[in-house]
Amino acid sequence: MKKSVLKFSFLLAALLITFASHAQSNFSSKLIGLGVVVSDLDRSLDFYMNGIGMVKVYDFKINEDFSRRSGLSNGVPATVTVLKLENSPEANEWKLVNFGKKETHPTQNFIQDNTGVQYITINVKALKPVIERLKERNVKFLGSTPTPLNQKSHFVLVQDPDGTFIELIGPME
Repeated sequence: MKKSVLKFSFLLAALLITFASHAQSNFSSKLIGLGVVVSDLDRSLDFYMNGIGMVKVYDFKINEDFSRRSGLSNGVPATVTVLKLENSPEANEWKLVNFGKKETHPTQNFIQDNTGVQYITINVKALKPVIERLKERNVKFLGSTPTPLNQKSHFVLVQDPDGTFIELIGPME
């Protein structure tokens, strides 16, 4: 009898948790796409694709009319290039947006220097090849990186061409 009540309790708890998680979700996807305005699209594509190792999935243009009507800008057209860590439906989108300007804000020295989105974290299978690609592009490494996190993982901190901090975490090899 006690086993039956216990099994029933676990089943009821599992059903309630399942129902609650489905009832509370108002999202059609579990992914987040993040848009980053860049000053020089080609330079940023080189950094993210050839340095970090992201893949280009697609790109599109936003015309003046849509830009104004949607509230994205005051009517300035834009080019958006969508990158992912891998080309799969389960991968988040990293959208590089360029409005044709070469202007940029002052580069931050530390994450605490500004508010808003300051950094992203990318977990890699091996840091060494990423470090080598970034060094080939003369990317400055911040702090004493690579910094050991534990027996297996290390931490590397760099900034993209517009100053966004990129945390890279993984084993060296």
